[in-house]
Amino acid sequence: MAVAFYDVNSAAGLKKLDEYLLTRSYITGYQASKDDLTVYAALSKSLSSDYVNASRWYSHINALLRISGVSAEGSGVVVEGSAPITAEAVATPPVDSKAAAAEDDDDDDVDLFGEETEEEKKAAEERAAAIKASTKKKESGKSSVLMDVKPWDDETDMKKLEEAVRSVRMEGLLWGASKLVPVGYGIKKMTIMLTIVDDLVSVDTLIEDYLTVEPINEYVQSCDIVAFNKI
Repeated sequence: MAVAFYDVNSAAGLKKLDEYLLTRSYITGYQASKDDLTVYAALSKSLSSDYVNASRWYSHINALLRISGVSAEGSGVVVEGSAPITAEAVATPPVDSKAAAAEDDDDDDVDLFGEETEEEKKAAEERAAAIKASTKKKESGKSSVLMDVKPWDDETDMKKLEEAVRSVRMEGLLWGASKLVPVGYGIKKMTIMLTIVDDLVSVDTLIEDYLTVEPINEYVQSCDIVAFNKI
């Protein structure tokens, strides 16, 4: 059944049209068609911004007509008192002079393809980035590492050595239990457990950039990985 509109130039008719377009981009279907041209041609003037949905639709169709025309057949629409749309009207449709002038003055305000505004695009990109980051963290693997931390000699304060090692903090690093293991000649090494998030922490970087540089290298001579297991 064809969609029908009556007296579209009256306040009541425009209100009905505006309500109809509340949930639609076009009169029928999902692309501009001859149905849109039928209603467009029946309107005697550009629409007031009071009719938000109808005005948006009118500006969109007006812009499409000026740029590329409309050729889709549509599903059928009846507007009381309007003539059928001809092939000539599709190729060279009527353009409201006031609307055309407004379009020329500010083409940037016309959303030809229903695209998002810059603010909406930015918000969508931020949401996508947040979701991606959250998913990455959830999917990121973890590893359990057993590390030997060796002092310089038997005079090294092992309590301060442990405090210095545990003072290293970074996202994705969790220090675990530790114990002192005799090596010989009165020297002890510290064996310590740590859990890391693989995407956030590199054990090599931890050792080279944190545990064996100042001020921690005052106590730590070297570090060796004893065991490395995926969790």
